[in-house]
Amino acid sequence: MKFSKLKNAFAEWLNNLLYSSRTQVLNTLVSLKAFIWLTATILLLYVFGFETEQDELEQVFLGLDVVLIIYFSTFLIRLLYEFRRTEFIKNNKLETFLVLIIIVNTISHLFLDNKIMGFFIENFEFESYEDAYLALITFFFIILILYELVNASDIFSRLKASPSHSFIVSFIILILFGTGMLMLPAMTVQEGSMKFMDALFTSVSACCVTGLIVVDTATFFTLKGQIVIMMLVQIGALGIISFAAFFANIMKSGVGIKQQLFLQDYLISESLFSAKGLLRKIIFITISLELITFVLIYFTWGDGVVFNSQAQKLFFTAFHAVSAFCNAGFSLFTNGLAEHGVATSYILHIVVAVSMIFGTIGFSTIQDIFNIQRLRDRYQNPWKDWNLSTKVAVYTTAFLIVFGMLVFYLLERDYILSDKNFIEAIITSFFQSVTRTAGFNTVDIGALRTPTLILLAFLMFIGASSGSVGGGIKTSTFYLILVSVFATIRGRLKIEIDKRFIPKELLFKALSIFFFAASINLIGVFILTLTDSNFSFVQIIFEQVSAFGTVGLSTGITSELSTAGRTVIILSMFVGRVGTLTFAFALSSRQTTQNYKYPKAHLMVG
Repeated sequence: MKFSKLKNAFAEWLNNLLYSSRTQVLNTLVSLKAFIWLTATILLLYVFGFETEQDELEQVFLGLDVVLIIYFSTFLIRLLYEFRRTEFIKNNKLETFLVLIIIVNTISHLFLDNKIMGFFIENFEFESYEDAYLALITFFFIILILYELVNASDIFSRLKASPSHSFIVSFIILILFGTGMLMLPAMTVQEGSMKFMDALFTSVSACCVTGLIVVDTATFFTLKGQIVIMMLVQIGALGIISFAAFFANIMKSGVGIKQQLFLQDYLISESLFSAKGLLRKIIFITISLELITFVLIYFTWGDGVVFNSQAQKLFFTAFHAVSAFCNAGFSLFTNGLAEHGVATSYILHIVVAVSMIFGTIGFSTIQDIFNIQRLRDRYQNPWKDWNLSTKVAVYTTAFLIVFGMLVFYLLERDYILSDKNFIEAIITSFFQSVTRTAGFNTVDIGALRTPTLILLAFLMFIGASSGSVGGGIKTSTFYLILVSVFATIRGRLKIEIDKRFIPKELLFKALSIFFFAASINLIGVFILTLTDSNFSFVQIIFEQVSAFGTVGLSTGITSELSTAGRTVIILSMFVGRVGTLTFAFALSSRQTTQNYKYPKAHLMVG
């Protein structure tokens, strides 16, 4: 008790002593933190983006050490000037964790003969102490920079911008950042920088999780460039605002109403509270499923797949795990999963396909099906069923997969599947039906028959489910339009699904999405027939629909497109990723009131 009183008295004395200088010191620290963020970014860009000599690398390490010391000092000063220090630590858990890393690494360096670095060098096959230190400090500063970006995002939340505008602007910023990163000399194997148009195309394809490429990802990019692509895919799949809002939610004061409105629309949730709760679970679901995919892929590489080292195998596994769940379609093999050795790894194909399915059915669907509490609730109350949106997503996805698999098999069994036995042919057909949203291929897409390409184009146009990482008009849109057509044929005035009434607003939204998507694809195909008339009409349609659906399947013409043609594909990928309605709402003006009603009119249709 006496110690507690002394502690409180000392804290009160210290707070009174520091009170007069608190405002000035904290304002100075804000500028100092900006300096830390900017300096760390420049140093990391320099060391990763350019080829550096040993003496230059040592200077960069010295600069990073100075930044670490300044960061450590600013954290201690901020802690000192906070009157509620325990609460400060609780509210800044990530920064506290980063400071502990600095302390542990310093102790290891001074007293333990760098045993921590030795562990990394031994277990992760780093070539030298410098490489291990650079990897660790890069991870540290990437987390720090992301944290500061989230804090800086509070500025944007005060701007008078609609959620759709914010979403589009965030993707543009991410794309431009990715373009700049890929243009750094150390990102590619060639001398000098990557061409702007090629870098822009690759960045858009990665951020929009499409997978269309104008250069070979496997041979054109260095390890650094491939890491950048993987990061762009991961951030682009989750949506950069969702990514930032999640960190803001767990690190600071939570998500504001404006961000929640956007998240509600983006995540297809029923309320602001469910959107905010689902956001945390999205990150957990993504990380969990990617880790499971990573483990399964690691143990299912075929015997014909040879890696140079354990580190290369780990990176290839991680890259394809992220690319599979995010439905990106990027591969570190020149021929994709049709590469020699990989093409016959059928268990691997099933693993990748299942991961892609989880990425396409939507986060809210996964949550509804696999949530422990809901599973227990349904077990105790068997009459409780999935949500209607879950049923539509699961059943429509299953139907499209089975339909695509059977038709693909029937169309290609005497052609591209002729050298495979029945089981291999079925697995291949299943994989190509699933990959309608992802862009992976286990066969040569350019060798497929015209009817098969038309089938895949149809499936790509429909795409994934709402609230997922995939593109297209969405399975729910397709299902709702189909149900409305049958209702019209039967003369029903109301649309009912699973004993539920569907309001007209949802049907209008579905029809708007379909019309907008069809118009964009028609315009894209029309322009491509003018700019790239040397390709067949089917090839152009396939390429355009693949871009809009953010799929990434190609007959092999992407790298041969003209500059104008590549521009069309870039815009199609972007619009397909941000969503047709989101894009339309962003371009539209404020809605006017409709609190009036005109006389009923009759119009001949059909």
